[in-house]
Amino acid sequence: MENTTTQIQRKPALKAIDMAYIAVSAAFIAVCAWISIPVAIPFTLQTFAVCLISGLLGMKRGTLTVLIYILLGAAGLPVFTGFKGGIGALAGVTGGYIIGFIFTALIVGFISDRFQKKTIPLIISMIFGILLCYAFGTAWFMFLYTQNTGAIGLTAVLMKCVVPFIIPDMIKLAVAAILVKRLERFVKC
Repeated sequence: MENTTTQIQRKPALKAIDMAYIAVSAAFIAVCAWISIPVAIPFTLQTFAVCLISGLLGMKRGTLTVLIYILLGAAGLPVFTGFKGGIGALAGVTGGYIIGFIFTALIVGFISDRFQKKTIPLIISMIFGILLCYAFGTAWFMFLYTQNTGAIGLTAVLMKCVVPFIIPDMIKLAVAAILVKRLERFVKC
């Protein structure tokens, strides 16, 4: 008797092109982490890279990119700011901001997918994504700082860890949103 059972072909979770985008994008985030703009308080281009990648690749691929970037750093590769890597970099007082990139990628990627990369929703999602990153990172900073050094007020943490980066981050978000629109035709969905 002939087998009449139909075989269901499973669609691969990620295609080769997706894996290539994710790998190149994780490397791009690392390179942007190494670039330090020397102003009164130096800043890197990590937030720019996370927003650009998530806007271009969408929620699934953008978030996977950020997760892989973080896992590479956790494994000890020097992908974080200052060529740092390892669990210690993530467990330090600024590690919460790195973990916060996951929230940024989720929000920006979701809105990018939902609104077909339209500029205004993309910029709004990037602002909310960065605000969530700030919130998570600031809470993490306060918790660890308090445990290791002593109590610190929210205002002091915001003045040290957030306020100096607001204007540079807004500029980076604007540039990222413009680049998403310019580069979207080159990225296959």
